[in-house]
Amino acid sequence: MSNPEDTLNKQFELSELKEEDIDPSPIEQFRLWYEESLRADLIHPNAFTLATSTMDGKSSARVLLLKGFDELGFVFYSNSESKKGNDLAHNPFAAICFWWGVLEKQVRIEGKIEIVSLDEADNYFKSRPRGSQIGAWASHQSSVIPGREILEDRFKELENKYKDKPVPRPPYWNGYRLVPDAIEFWQGRDSRLHDRLRYKSQSGGKWLIERLAP
Repeated sequence: MSNPEDTLNKQFELSELKEEDIDPSPIEQFRLWYEESLRADLIHPNAFTLATSTMDGKSSARVLLLKGFDELGFVFYSNSESKKGNDLAHNPFAAICFWWGVLEKQVRIEGKIEIVSLDEADNYFKSRPRGSQIGAWASHQSSVIPGREILEDRFKELENKYKDKPVPRPPYWNGYRLVPDAIEFWQGRDSRLHDRLRYKSQSGGKWLIERLAP
């Protein structure tokens, strides 16, 4: 059996992560790294993996796009009738992971999921390209369909329905906010001695910073 590491293994050597250099706030530290990813001109630097699980522990993961973040948490949008929507409805805890390979950086975030307000969801939906708005109506996300033509026919039907009219937000299309209780920053280092600094939520809005073994 071939070993991928024989050809793909490399040393990480771009940077280091020290306790004295990081911000006391994990949100501000994330902002610094996120802005660095934007300057690096990466493809979809806001892409992250969202991991959810059912109540009986069956997990699944997929890639989404971050739509905003602040001290309240990290926001993304989805069809609430999808696989991830059903998972979150029954088990409102999730984890997200950013991987910026060019920068040799990773951020892992864990916490509880909340639904954003209807006004917030409406405002974001209005900002989406019109094609994406119609697509949200055309696709019953995660459901089985007999062929792509079903989607394309439905899309054309909806284009005609909303011609010269604003497209309303579907009632099942909602925003989610992951409220973090732990955020880990990972910086690749030589000889697999990577830097891992984790922020853990404490009472009073404070954060405990811990170094983890790689």
